[in-house]
Amino acid sequence: MNLLPSYVQDRWYTPTGDSTPVYDAVTGEEIARASSAGIDMAEALNHARTVGGPALRALTFHQRAALLSDLAAHLRGHREELYALSARTGATPYDSKFDIDGGIRVLLHYAALGLRELPGGDERLVYAEGPQESLSRDGSFVGGHVCTPLRGVAVQINAYNFPVWAPLEKLAPAVLAGVPSLIKPATPTCVLTSRLVELIVESGLLPPGSLQYVCGGAGDLLDHVTEQDLVSFTGSAATAERLRTHPAVVRQAVRFNAEADSVNCSVLGPDAIPGTPEFDLYIDQLITEMTVKAGQKCTAIRRAFVPVDLMDAVGEAAAARLAEVVVGNPADPTVRMGALAGLAQRDEVRRCVKTLLDSARLVFGHPDRVDVRGADAERGAFLSPLLLRCDDPGASAPHEVEAFGPVSTLIPYTSPEHVAFLASLGRGSLAGSVVTGDAAFAREVVLGVAPWHGRLLVLDTESAKASTGHGSPLPALIHGGPGRAGGGEEMGGLRSVLHHMQRTALQGSPRMLATLTGRTAEER
Repeated sequence: MNLLPSYVQDRWYTPTGDSTPVYDAVTGEEIARASSAGIDMAEALNHARTVGGPALRALTFHQRAALLSDLAAHLRGHREELYALSARTGATPYDSKFDIDGGIRVLLHYAALGLRELPGGDERLVYAEGPQESLSRDGSFVGGHVCTPLRGVAVQINAYNFPVWAPLEKLAPAVLAGVPSLIKPATPTCVLTSRLVELIVESGLLPPGSLQYVCGGAGDLLDHVTEQDLVSFTGSAATAERLRTHPAVVRQAVRFNAEADSVNCSVLGPDAIPGTPEFDLYIDQLITEMTVKAGQKCTAIRRAFVPVDLMDAVGEAAAARLAEVVVGNPADPTVRMGALAGLAQRDEVRRCVKTLLDSARLVFGHPDRVDVRGADAERGAFLSPLLLRCDDPGASAPHEVEAFGPVSTLIPYTSPEHVAFLASLGRGSLAGSVVTGDAAFAREVVLGVAPWHGRLLVLDTESAKASTGHGSPLPALIHGGPGRAGGGEEMGGLRSVLHHMQRTALQGSPRMLATLTGRTAEER
């Protein structure tokens, strides 16, 4: 039995006692077991605060940025090994690159950001934010804001769908800010995250105590957080609510960032009729979002809003494209979509689809049948892409139930105001998109739906070639959303670094503030 170890207090710890099995998503065989039994969570957090924090804060911003760059280079040299493990989570080669290469690119982005945007030199260990304000008539009394690293731990609780990208996109801004991290992965795909952490530790690049890893349950981890710690969570809205209201998190006013699943939407403009480039772009994007990572993306399109008179055309075009998607073992180069993360996840998606079908009908696929290439359809966690159609736009289920898999529902709308109202029924989303060549229509929709979205893509022929797509978060832009989506923000360039720091208003004479911030008169 392969017991996956944790890495706490700068040493590997092999669990004892009961453990949770981890399965190959393609074959259904048990490949490892995970447990955090026996780990002293309080001591792990204390080690990060007393060893990892001081070691990181002793480095300048630019030195921390260099660590991220070196770490990216080290991981890049081990991509093939990570790809092989990723395939066992059900991911195709494209899915794996999306996760693994995407995570490495986040490291490189923050490395470059640190060198470009943050001060260098031993005397510049604080970040002076914004211009100074004169607080007196003669200029002898001024004020400004400085940001200093929190003296706690960035506790990172991740979902199963991105076992590499998720920990790296949280780790990068924490390291750059000078805050140690404790990573807690989701069990279904923790074999891949475990190897990622092993590679990071083997590199010897990060200072002692700056990275710890708990494989298995969180146990009493949150019981020991303090006002200087942060908790960053990715997962379901229900779990986010439970963690956000944990007594220690509430009592200590711990910074809590949640990125939760949401019923994201994509809007087809009325100008995008069959035969136009925008119509084809919409179909391409919808199929991509349904099949990449087998639809297991928190940003995937769950509600496809279509002008009422284009519903048949969109349904037929999308069904024809989905019929070309080969589902099966990612080792087969002809396979376009792999397995879900596990059988339990497939059961959950089927349960959600059953609810959706109370107010919708299937346009493509069957929830209980799928042709699979190179694997057993029942032993592996395989599911057909499922395109639904709900002709009653006011039906509640499509706006409330998220089937976290290759599932999307076509919903009709009649006007920009109507589609903005329908989008709001999702009660907060991570990502939305508008596909149109009509800038006036795009403006009406964007202004109407923006309050319910963390990110919006407007896609037309002019941006299509360079666009990264509806479901791709970028490190330069925030990733998060209001309401059901968690109410948080990750990444966003410098914003995520400052999330790990305390902003303090500083007042005094120009000479004192210059000494404290390291800013010259020209910089002020």
